[in-house]
Amino acid sequence: MRVLKLAVPAAIVLAGLVMTTVPSYGTPVFAKATGKSCTTCHAKVGPMADMKKDPNLNATGKCFKEQKEHTSLSEACLKAK
Repeated sequence: MRVLKLAVPAAIVLAGLVMTTVPSYGTPVFAKATGKSCTTCHAKVGPMADMKKDPNLNATGKCFKEQKEHTSLSEACLKAK
């Protein structure tokens, strides 16, 4: 009985967290292709709507954006810091 008093509220809280979490809108294609995290190219990472308006690219991110193929970071981009 005591276990139910703890398990039922915990299950309700867990279900609420699962139902209210927001999926990631970032594209993991670039992260997988480059093997780097988002903060490699972005100075600050925020909600997707804000990132579309102002992506906050640092020098590495600007260099990566100018590349023709977005499959990997070039040596020049890695040294652009």
